[in-house]
Amino acid sequence: MPGRCSAARGSHAGWDRRAPRTSCRACRPLPWSPRIQPSGYLATRLYIAPALAPSSDLGVGSSKVFGLDIRPFERGTRLDLDQLDAAITERAEAAFSFLERLVAAPSTVGNEDEAQVIVEHELKRLGFEVERLSIPEGIGDDPLAGVPQVPHAGRYDVIGRLGDGNDPSLLLNGHVDVVPAEQPDLWTSPPFEPRRDGDRMFGRGAGDMKGGFAMAMLAVDALMAAHPGAIGGSLLFASVIEEECTGNGTLAAARAGVLADAAILPEPTGLDLLVAGVGILWLDVVVTGWSAHAEAADRAVNPVDLSLRIVERLRGLEREMNTRIEPVMDGVAHPYNVNIGTFRSGDWPSSVPATATLRIRVGHPSAWSAEEAEARVRAAILSAGEEERWLRDHPPAIRASGFKARGYALAADDPLAELVAASHETAHGARPRAKPLASTTDARIYLNDFAVPALCYGPIAHDIHGIDESVELSSIVAGARTLARFIGTWYADPPEHR
Repeated sequence: MPGRCSAARGSHAGWDRRAPRTSCRACRPLPWSPRIQPSGYLATRLYIAPALAPSSDLGVGSSKVFGLDIRPFERGTRLDLDQLDAAITERAEAAFSFLERLVAAPSTVGNEDEAQVIVEHELKRLGFEVERLSIPEGIGDDPLAGVPQVPHAGRYDVIGRLGDGNDPSLLLNGHVDVVPAEQPDLWTSPPFEPRRDGDRMFGRGAGDMKGGFAMAMLAVDALMAAHPGAIGGSLLFASVIEEECTGNGTLAAARAGVLADAAILPEPTGLDLLVAGVGILWLDVVVTGWSAHAEAADRAVNPVDLSLRIVERLRGLEREMNTRIEPVMDGVAHPYNVNIGTFRSGDWPSSVPATATLRIRVGHPSAWSAEEAEARVRAAILSAGEEERWLRDHPPAIRASGFKARGYALAADDPLAELVAASHETAHGARPRAKPLASTTDARIYLNDFAVPALCYGPIAHDIHGIDESVELSSIVAGARTLARFIGTWYADPPEHR
């Protein structure tokens, strides 16, 4: 049984299979530091150098040396890159067919079951042991959780496990939920009827992030076919819900002990490394006016007009945040965005509405806690009362409604980032960029709260959350080439005493 962490860490629930050791992997840094020398690899074979000096206490300051050498894997496995790439090519069409089935499942929040069953079957086909992990109904009370959008009863994550259950371990995480398809009549084809056109597959979720599922499944399938013994530890796959609004699916899995030495999330990163994200806060703002017949509109108080005053104040906060961009967002011109996602008011053209409701999403600096972010946004909203007496006397109701996510960052030179970058370079001949995002991913949960190194790496997508969303099929294959190399390397040179 896993040994529970005895460190006074507070928020995480790390674990270590090697009881009776008391420090868990969530309390310790990755105990190795790869030094990549891509120019030294042979044309068709990737080799891993063993540790130079194994230590009995690989804590801070200890390391193993990763290199591209002419020695085979210690475990007797030699990664033949030509054979691996051939296996990927042979299985690409099957991966695209899997993606079509997945995109055809309209897995908006609360409707994930059909898509989860498809993922479940695919994991079983690849040899994973699969279980359904129910989301606790009380997960919303967790201090790390977002505000649930719909009840969790009957909803679940799908967890796949492959390997011998020992170290080293690796976790692949993908979210099966997608955002709604606004105005389907504006799409070239129905959003949940996947359509191929040349190198693109169109459909809601094709890019964000079901194409990443296809990429990850393809990489694992090909690696096991080309090198059946390549996974010499534990490989976990978490297909989670609610990434698009709370992160509660990944949080529930992590709380249940679905953790590993590192995590890769195949989000649509354009074949770059996504290593950082801003904080995200969702709020509902309900503005109350004074309703009346339209003939008396000059004597009524229209909440739509009041809402415009509030939006002006929110735009002021947005401008203020973007005058002081934190270093981790370097290269992003406007990382902190206030978005009015929905606006609802009234039910009749000849009536002055009684209320107006704005649902807003605020991207904020990672230095702000969720509590500080909410306080600052509230202050901006209520400041509209300084020039509008009605709002001062009748302040809007403000309530959290989804994300309460802190910003996050993985160092670009982190060993995990270095190894994924090196794997990409061996596959494609150039280093990928390490970049931040003016949004968030579930990687923040692993990094901020469970001390698990995590990053996103995935295919090229277009118009995510928009009309005619799509993914480039060739980028799924390209990403699978990188990911298969990375997974093979990860298990070929296992960090000891992890």
